[in-house]
Amino acid sequence: MNRVEKPVARIEQHGNFVDGREIETGSAELIDVHNPATGTVIAQIPNSSADDVDRAICSARAAFESREWGGMDVRARARLVNRLADAFDANLDTLYRLETLNNGRPVNETRAQLGRLPDFFRYFAGLALARRDSVIPVEGPYLNYTLRTPVGVVANCTPFNHPLMIMCKSLAAVLASGCTTVVKPSEYTPLTTLKLAQIFTEAGLPKGVFNVVLGLGPTTGRHLAEHRDINKLVLTGETEAGRIAGGAAARVFAHQTMELGGKTPVMVFDDFDVDQAVNYAAFGAFIGAGQTCVCASRHIVQASIYDEFVEKLAVKARSIRIGDPFDSATQLGPVISAKQRDRVLTYARFGHEQGARHIAGGVAAQVPGNEGGFFVEPTVFADVTASMRIFQEEVFGPFTVVTRFETEEDALRLANDSPFGLAAAVRTRDVARAHRVAARVKAGIVWINDHHRLDPASPWGGVGDSGIGRECGTESFDDHFEVKSVMVGTNAAPFDWYRETAGQARLN
Repeated sequence: MNRVEKPVARIEQHGNFVDGREIETGSAELIDVHNPATGTVIAQIPNSSADDVDRAICSARAAFESREWGGMDVRARARLVNRLADAFDANLDTLYRLETLNNGRPVNETRAQLGRLPDFFRYFAGLALARRDSVIPVEGPYLNYTLRTPVGVVANCTPFNHPLMIMCKSLAAVLASGCTTVVKPSEYTPLTTLKLAQIFTEAGLPKGVFNVVLGLGPTTGRHLAEHRDINKLVLTGETEAGRIAGGAAARVFAHQTMELGGKTPVMVFDDFDVDQAVNYAAFGAFIGAGQTCVCASRHIVQASIYDEFVEKLAVKARSIRIGDPFDSATQLGPVISAKQRDRVLTYARFGHEQGARHIAGGVAAQVPGNEGGFFVEPTVFADVTASMRIFQEEVFGPFTVVTRFETEEDALRLANDSPFGLAAAVRTRDVARAHRVAARVKAGIVWINDHHRLDPASPWGGVGDSGIGRECGTESFDDHFEVKSVMVGTNAAPFDWYRETAGQARLN
């Protein structure tokens, strides 16, 4: 058995990371952090108070207004962000092992995902260097140009499923634009966020630019979202959490970017190879134990290949190796908690009760040596209709459903029968159809003959109940600035409105 060495297992107590170092908080309440593969406690963190959050935001504000960071030349900042990317690369082994320990994803997945993240910092450093303000042609003897200034302090609430990846999508733009940040990681998975803050500080990031507050969403997260001195809120999480946090941030008129829930439709047409469609289905549905907002959770399959697809997907799901995340042979790790495991099993019960055909999984999995872990077998239900809860509601686990369709219009009707609109996928070899469907499906991201792909240059975000705004790309970078319009009069002729009012051709 090929195993990657685990980090030393001991219970460590952590505090918030503020002003370039880990500090104690005023909170007497400690939260246990578990290894989801074993159920054992690996760390304890505070449930930070409003005063703790205020201290972190004051640090971020001071750094934003300092000469060391706020006054840094854009080229110097880009060089620093590139140096941080190099520091990330140099510490990759430590980071991916710690992330596997903390969130339970198989080490092969974690290594592959974290290995991409330095490129996010390099991309945004490039945008900082390439940025140009506009000169705008206007009527009359005027020069009009724009100036962009960083918005300020960015509050970022991150989830447990991709702790570093989702945080870095925001952090790279924050740093390259000259903003500062206070990050609240999920209470389930705070360890790699704390570690990265330490790594970046040691690599030369000025103190106060990157702060971390620890705690629960309804307490610490709420204090952060409603703080009077934030200028932008970034949140990835459940739709209802987004409504609450977004409402709080709106009261201080903060910019907002939110990636919320999803129920991704995958439309499989009969001109696409069934075996390949099944392989994509398993990848889309079960990577990360299905705990992704873009999980391929609704497979909408054309009638002529439906039965073959269902049969082969059942075989594929049963073949996936569940095991210790540090074993490189493992293909599926645990879900994050006992609560999440029970949620998946509850939706399996809903599927049975509403008449869907159960074809794989739906039960807890037992892993020798990891008896306390939160493992669930890859779960598939077929013959699912749009009225069923398992078709409409996000499960957030290794769980997918299959629904039959006849025509392209039927496929689109089913795909769009959802309040969510984060991602969608199309499987077809018909080029015209692929583009037609991509244009009409309600989603912020569409994959044609692929799944789960992102790039730092490609905008990422949803519509409807899946959120607002975009991460990655120039869209994200630009949303970290306020735009100032400067109008310069170039006419040297004398001006006196009140002497020659009747002769004026225009007021504005």
